[in-house]
Amino acid sequence: MIEWIAVTGSDRITAEAYDAATETIYVRFPNGVEWRYAACPQQVWEAFTSPGQSRGQYIHQVLNHKPNGRHTG
Repeated sequence: MIEWIAVTGSDRITAEAYDAATETIYVRFPNGVEWRYAACPQQVWEAFTSPGQSRGQYIHQVLNHKPNGRHTG
């Protein structure tokens, strides 16, 4: 079960989650689509969620280069 965390102050995403067991970051976009990014160790999650980090820029610069795809869960 994914425990979503609401994101405020971002135009790009509305919620995020992390599964440490599978090293997967989950992102929910404003249109309701959920995406997963694999091969993301804890330090990637911490960088993604660090205060002041632009989620959209981080997705573009880092996460889009990880194995990813639509989450249908």
